[in-house]
Amino acid sequence: MNTVALNPPIKNWTTQKVWIIGASSGIGLALAQCLHEQGAEVLLSARRVEALSDWCATRKNTWAYPLDVSDPARVAAQWSVLLEQHGVPDLIVYAAGHYLPLRAEAFNLAEMERHNDINYLGACRVLAVALPSLVTLGRGHIALISSVAGYRGLPNALAYGPTKAALINLAEILFHDLRPRGIGVSLINPGFVKTALTDQNGFHMPALLTPDQAARQIVRGWSQGRFEIDFPKRFTFWLRLVRCLPNRLYFSLLKRIAP
Repeated sequence: MNTVALNPPIKNWTTQKVWIIGASSGIGLALAQCLHEQGAEVLLSARRVEALSDWCATRKNTWAYPLDVSDPARVAAQWSVLLEQHGVPDLIVYAAGHYLPLRAEAFNLAEMERHNDINYLGACRVLAVALPSLVTLGRGHIALISSVAGYRGLPNALAYGPTKAALINLAEILFHDLRPRGIGVSLINPGFVKTALTDQNGFHMPALLTPDQAARQIVRGWSQGRFEIDFPKRFTFWLRLVRCLPNRLYFSLLKRIAP
């Protein structure tokens, strides 16, 4: 495992102000809980603001802000509110996501567009409003939650996989451009995590983690200053190898495991 810190390690969360987008459930909510327990100031956004408000009502230094990432005007307006009330966050985590299993014989353009709108363009809308402030200050950290489904094309991920591949590519370019400006970028590639989204899968999910386990892995990766935070290693190791296979071998393997 590469332990070289490509980003400034984040170890003292009591000094960190964190904005998590997509925090009403799953990994986003688990991250909010984990970081709050370690003393961070946590700002939470999602469409289901009632769930966020209930969570924040019993916890100090937490705030809920409604946000639909598919609406550029709402993203810009909410960023202005955050700046006015809290200043520029130290860490921005894009955890919003949409997933519906889909294969080519049931191609659905509306679902392709929905996945792109939430998983990829939503992140771009957040970047559009946040990057100018981060660049001006010369500090901050952006974390994009992608998936190992973005490594190579996988069955049932016709709509989901391409958006996660786009996030991986986006994070790599952001890191190259922003590191010299003092801004950290991390790419988070989980394996299978038990959420309402993965509950749709009708197949065995190896090395399945809980959202709490995923959150701890992510926080550990930030503390090590890693760029890519992928987990669990016993699963992602093999997917990394598969990325290197020649196409003929890759498609032959895919046909055996997912005809």
